[in-house]
Amino acid sequence: MRISARADYAVRAVLELAVRHSDDAPVKAETIAAAQDIPHKFLEGILGDLRRGGVVESRRGGGGGYRLARDAASITVADVIRAVDGPIVSVRGERPTGLTYTGSAQPLLPLWIALRANVRRILEGVTIADIAADALPAHVTALAAEPAAWENP
Repeated sequence: MRISARADYAVRAVLELAVRHSDDAPVKAETIAAAQDIPHKFLEGILGDLRRGGVVESRRGGGGGYRLARDAASITVADVIRAVDGPIVSVRGERPTGLTYTGSAQPLLPLWIALRANVRRILEGVTIADIAADALPAHVTALAAEPAAWENP
């Protein structure tokens, strides 16, 4: 599985809004880009996707910028990734539930469905508030603590 640069930058930008700018005042894209070392023009497109996805709000003008559209505790990592990249797990650009296999490949479908279920369990179970508080859920912390999780086969 691959996490795109867009998804990584999007989660970091939303986290920046949650942690550094929780006073509800709009934050300029330039400020977020500088704080997280994200290319400004790339971030502008990502913030547009996050706005369309209902994750952030924007305000124009001199006092304008971006802020979270709702409380960080109600925004999951999955929400952020879906807003910028679409479905969390896809096979050849399709959701696993839309696939059909024949013959010897039939057992692949439940494998892809199980993969999607496990990825969703992690990403839908972690909120931006969890990350901001450095308080990942126990099941995520346990997985990350496994030595094999840090090895590249």
